[in-house]
Amino acid sequence: MADGIFGYPFRRFLWGHPPIFREWSGSTALLDWLESPTAHIIKINVPGFSRDEIKVQIEDGNILQIKGEGGKEEPHAKEKDTVWHVAERGTGKGDFSRAIELPENVKVDQIKAQVENGVLTIVLPKDATPKLPKVRNINISSRL
Repeated sequence: MADGIFGYPFRRFLWGHPPIFREWSGSTALLDWLESPTAHIIKINVPGFSRDEIKVQIEDGNILQIKGEGGKEEPHAKEKDTVWHVAERGTGKGDFSRAIELPENVKVDQIKAQVENGVLTIVLPKDATPKLPKVRNINISSRL
């Protein structure tokens, strides 16, 4: 609702924290985001994807971009006399893309990711040192 009235840039002021999801792609790659005292942990369902088909990147300094580009499955039976009774799985895994704006306390140079049993786990270590407020004084002069 506030996006429609105030727009995206003002979200941080209204709720006191950055927007978490920059985009929703309608992806079936569902995710969980957990926070421990030392790290943020993101787990994403990526069944059928190998680690070579998944890209995890940091964009614009604090945007975690996760993309999966799966190859298409070949039909098991190409013969003319084959009759399909049910075809619910489709012909491919389907690509996905998720973009998440990270909190300021993440050490982006120490992020680690692994995929195992169809689950991508991304560990985002937290910086224990508090960030100083970003306040900069502007000098006021009589002329511009």
